[in-house]
Amino acid sequence: MSVKKRLLDNEWVRGWLVCMAAAYMRFVYRTSRWEVRNGDIPQGYWDRGEPFILGFWHGRLLMPCFAWDRRHPMHVLISRHRDGELITRTMGQFGIGTVRGSSKEGEGAQALREIVRLLRNGAYVAISPDGPRGPRMRGSEGIVSAARLAGVPVIPMAVGTSRRRLLNSWDRFLLPLPFARGVFVWGEPIVIPRESDRAACAAAQLQIEAAITAATDTADRLTGHAPVEPDPLPAGRAAGAAG
Repeated sequence: MSVKKRLLDNEWVRGWLVCMAAAYMRFVYRTSRWEVRNGDIPQGYWDRGEPFILGFWHGRLLMPCFAWDRRHPMHVLISRHRDGELITRTMGQFGIGTVRGSSKEGEGAQALREIVRLLRNGAYVAISPDGPRGPRMRGSEGIVSAARLAGVPVIPMAVGTSRRRLLNSWDRFLLPLPFARGVFVWGEPIVIPRESDRAACAAAQLQIEAAITAATDTADRLTGHAPVEPDPLPAGRAAGAAG
């Protein structure tokens, strides 16, 4: 067993990492100036008590909790990987629940059932459809299935900051730095009718992917950065798109 794994198996170390991560997020938020674009879109749903799925890319996982109206219950889909446990406990520091599983169709049947149950009971769910392993900024069937079965829209959102580090990870994870200009960008809701066939669901997957990427590109440009490039389309999807 590696030193890293031994450390992460230590409960004291895990607790310390969670507290440090939450403290850093609060420090970044409180020392930065934040702007919200299109905030009337989620606000209307919150005011009416209508649930929706919040969609954002995995690389922007760290700060969206600060754009959320905490009067409304939120659950984030988090992988069952070891790192997912740390993210789950960190989100708990902000009153956000989690669903453990995958957004990939066929890998997260139990998680999908739990997401649909939460949405039908009036809770809200956040999904990063390229997680937990990528390809970067490419959508999954799972978010489409959840929205279709629960009868709720997907609302894209992205965060950008002027001072940041992009990690050399598969998702180009954005690590915001303090004393920055930050922006939360919301997009228009996307509705997937319950009667949608396979072709309509595939089209909705592309629409959601494009909308989250557009919000992410806007957030980057507003904070003075070039957009992050998505990974190439997977071979199967590329062939489907060509056909």
